[in-house]
Amino acid sequence: MPIFKAPFNGYSVKFSPFYENRLAAATAQNFGILGNGRLHVLALPPTPGAPVAEIAAFDTADGVYDVAWSESHDSLLVAAVADGSVKLYDSALPPASNPLRSLHEHTREVQSVDYNPTRRDSFLSAAWDDTVKLWTVDRPASVRTFKEHAYCVYAAAWNPRHADVFASASGDCTARVWDVREPGSTMILPAHESEILSLDWNKYDDCVIATASVDKSIRVWDVRSHRVPVAVLNGHGYAVRKVKFSPHRGSLLASCSYDMTVCLWDYMVEDSLVGRYDHHTEFAVGVDMSVLVEGLLASTGWDELVYVWQHGTDPRAP
Repeated sequence: MPIFKAPFNGYSVKFSPFYENRLAAATAQNFGILGNGRLHVLALPPTPGAPVAEIAAFDTADGVYDVAWSESHDSLLVAAVADGSVKLYDSALPPASNPLRSLHEHTREVQSVDYNPTRRDSFLSAAWDDTVKLWTVDRPASVRTFKEHAYCVYAAAWNPRHADVFASASGDCTARVWDVREPGSTMILPAHESEILSLDWNKYDDCVIATASVDKSIRVWDVRSHRVPVAVLNGHGYAVRKVKFSPHRGSLLASCSYDMTVCLWDYMVEDSLVGRYDHHTEFAVGVDMSVLVEGLLASTGWDELVYVWQHGTDPRAP
């Protein structure tokens, strides 16, 4: 399976929604604490055993913590940068023409970006300044700032069906659901007793959210009745850094953790852990599942490696 060695520590990996052989990786020097960053656009090899090709690479003065593909333009990406900026890149243009735009409103590191899959001109950024900001591609300033969290916002994710609805995950131990047409959050979910590092919506049930926490667990919630979780998934040995629902099966989700593993879960069955991969040798902090190829996974971590593999196979196998 394809492996890409980056010069910096991996932070995030995302498959293209347009090309089944393309993905982007966000990286940061010195484990993201201090130093430069680089955004990689990669092409998977057409034949097994061939190397991953780098289509484009964009350098930043600070670490890149997350990346999201545009849902309307096949070469456009949005990057979350440690200097508080959100940068737009066009991978079809040379580095000298990039970034297309640098949006600098956050006052702390930007941890997460997410592109709206329904209204395809807008995206979110979540930052350590406790806020989430809404942007559109054609405006040089944010449309709105959402400020209710009492601590760092680690992730924001759009609802897969409702263009105005998103959720946010924070170090204040809550997840919140927002409607951009409303003045404040529409739901506060005290989802964990520890910091919540990630969340994602179920692609087949727009009322179901998964949250991932420092408490080592993933919890699945139905926002219509959220007193108790639908499922609690235990199995990681350290904080769960990212969680991602499958675009192909409603009950399937992937996670990665500081325990250096990537796990696959089916939250609807009793033995919910259906796969564990221990290919990383440092913290595993980024994971994604391909929209276009069922069962295709990608992960990245502080070992500077990006792995792409088919579920059920060894990520390290040539």
